[in-house]
Amino acid sequence: MKKVGLAVTKMLFALLGLGLLLATASANAQTINLKADIPFNFVVAAGTLPSGEYTIRSEPNSERALALSRAGQKASVFLANPSLSLKGMKASQQTKLVFDRYGDQYFLSEIWVEGSRVGHQLPQSRREVEIAQNETVQQVIVLAELQ
Repeated sequence: MKKVGLAVTKMLFALLGLGLLLATASANAQTINLKADIPFNFVVAAGTLPSGEYTIRSEPNSERALALSRAGQKASVFLANPSLSLKGMKASQQTKLVFDRYGDQYFLSEIWVEGSRVGHQLPQSRREVEIAQNETVQQVIVLAELQ
């Protein structure tokens, strides 16, 4: 009987720890304001955008909404989920955009800011899910700079 109680206690502590990590990720979500020169056409949400220099900014009063814009064009707003680094509590070493590449198609997948343990992960679009069934994914990193 003591073993069952000990196992339940360990599970509760593990769940509490996970809850604290997720709360920390949400509380540490930072304002994003960066610039990147993307050398290829890419997909964000349901739209394909041409190569070029883009800015990405957090939308006011939202932890998930980000605006992507190119000089002289209207901004595209999309949602991204806060994501903890897979390397545990280690902060990102670079400000970067991560793209999932399938053949010659690129999909914006993640956004990371140097010094932060919390990044932003974009959900896969319906088109990416379809392509991923038949293609192998390769990650491509584009470095960005803070503004």
